[in-house]
Amino acid sequence: MAGLELVSDAGFRADGRRPDELRKVRARLGVLARADGSAYLEQGNTKVLAAVYGPHEVRGSRSKAPPDRALLCCRCSSAPFAGGGERRRRPPQGGGDRRSGERALLLRGVLEGAVLGQLYPRSQIDVHVQVLQADGGSWASVSAAGLALQDAGVALRGPVVAGSAGLAEPPAGPPVALSDLSAAEEAAGGPRLVVATVAGSGQLALCQLSARLHQERLRPVLDAAQAACRGLHAVLDGV
Repeated sequence: MAGLELVSDAGFRADGRRPDELRKVRARLGVLARADGSAYLEQGNTKVLAAVYGPHEVRGSRSKAPPDRALLCCRCSSAPFAGGGERRRRPPQGGGDRRSGERALLLRGVLEGAVLGQLYPRSQIDVHVQVLQADGGSWASVSAAGLALQDAGVALRGPVVAGSAGLAEPPAGPPVALSDLSAAEEAAGGPRLVVATVAGSGQLALCQLSARLHQERLRPVLDAAQAACRGLHAVLDGV
């Protein structure tokens, strides 16, 4: 990332934050009356809505239902006015664009590591997430979905949140790790690391790096991403 653009000589980022400072976070639970659980999350200018339906009987063929755990179905979408590179044409009836499908698979992989699915054998849990406004990566969907699952009373190993980090390289001085990247910081290029954590498990549910990064530089970026998750968890724990 271009350090000259992202971090000033005084150590401030373009939006006024310190390198380790999170964007402002706001969240509400129970925002959708017809869902079993729902959550609205704002992180900076990113706004995400998540809804959970279930656990309920498996829809369609029962043969797809695992006999020993719940079937977790995730769907991700972006509002036409989302901006931030999230705007998409309306998909065909009953279909979806490839990027939304990839995000849904990623979300399901993270949530499967958090949901105690063995408590709900032969049942189905649906998680729907929509990005209303985008300012940074779609990883905020993970945190919103985790809140909605908690609101639905679904048993979890622990609250699940996701955070990001990058690396600014000033012309003079050492590289600086940046927590909780905005869309402008992501657009500046350079490696971006996204992690998801399940509080209390001590494990990463997701660790995704956008580009190669030397091992010596990976550690501070990973620390910054995990610190972003801890900070976000501390805020959301009071919701």
